[in-house]
Amino acid sequence: MANTTMAAAQIFGISRMRQHQAAPTLIMCSNTAKGAEEFSRLVNTGCKLVGCGSAVPSLRVTNNDLAKFIDTNDEWISTRTGIRNRRVLSGKENLTDLAIEAAQKALEMAEVDPKDVDLILLCSSTGDDCFGGAPVIQKALGCKHNPLAFDITAACSGFLLGLFSASCYIKAGGFKNVLVVGADAVSRFVDWTDRGSCILFGDAAGAVLVQACDIGEDGLFGFDLHSDGDGKRHLISTFKENETDDASSENPSTTSFPPKCSSYSYLQMNGREIFKFAVRVVPQSIEAALEKAGLAGSNNFDWLLLHQANQRIIDGVATRLEVPSERVISNVANYGNTSAASIPLALDEAVRGGKVQPGHVIAAAGFGAGLTWASAIFRWG
Repeated sequence: MANTTMAAAQIFGISRMRQHQAAPTLIMCSNTAKGAEEFSRLVNTGCKLVGCGSAVPSLRVTNNDLAKFIDTNDEWISTRTGIRNRRVLSGKENLTDLAIEAAQKALEMAEVDPKDVDLILLCSSTGDDCFGGAPVIQKALGCKHNPLAFDITAACSGFLLGLFSASCYIKAGGFKNVLVVGADAVSRFVDWTDRGSCILFGDAAGAVLVQACDIGEDGLFGFDLHSDGDGKRHLISTFKENETDDASSENPSTTSFPPKCSSYSYLQMNGREIFKFAVRVVPQSIEAALEKAGLAGSNNFDWLLLHQANQRIIDGVATRLEVPSERVISNVANYGNTSAASIPLALDEAVRGGKVQPGHVIAAAGFGAGLTWASAIFRWG
């Protein structure tokens, strides 16, 4: 019974380091053999990452390109952010197509047929349709039996919240194969005359396939998830009504109805506050996730993989965690900040480039608008 309680504790997110404390009471709704079998399946189910993929737009915008229409230069941008290039949607390209391409690559690597996908989670704050894009990905992939597909909106933390959700659906819901896609096109919400923000962002998509496995092969070890609405003001893109000159505006009694055409404002960011926020909370969050995983200490993982917001933030967090630069995954120089896509994009490049090998343990963290932040400790393959 003790082993069953410990396994159940792991499934429902209780720290392995805290299992000596009193365990919660788990109530079984059935005393039948079927109920016992289902409980046994739950406590003996793990999940692992078995495939990844990514996609970026064709248009590459360099720092020198930006210098043609704003007061900046390559040195000014690269020394402050580490960014030299970014990819931006153009022409007939759209974010959904990038997400589909990334998902297809993840399925191919995992050798999983689309008909065997049970769930698709699209982590995005800048989708092509405000009602969500995950079902469109489901259709394009050719998934059968209408598997559940929905969007998660948590900006730069979105992918890790999707990863956590996938583990919950697998470990507690009986799902077998879950696609987690991170995709964002922040370029749509950037004021390209504001050098304080437009230099930072790019567009991309990345995906992973999370698969059920025996608990002994479990590759998702620990999570730490937070939000702080008080910090929302530091990174926002707010809803607004567009100004119109229609006839109704002349009659005060009709100005509030019907509603005017609406949109969202340009992204507004307090870079100094976001930097201080990130270098403060991210090391704490990673350490908490490592403790929950029973892997406390920077020597117990192979790679540090952070949301690719800014090289200075990445370096600051690595320094606080005492992780040497050779163990830090970074591709921010080539793509800039791609929001929810940044972690799976960097992971995919590291895996396909041979840097990340099966069995390697990765400490990952996302942080951004909300404010939200999340960390995950997982093994690749």
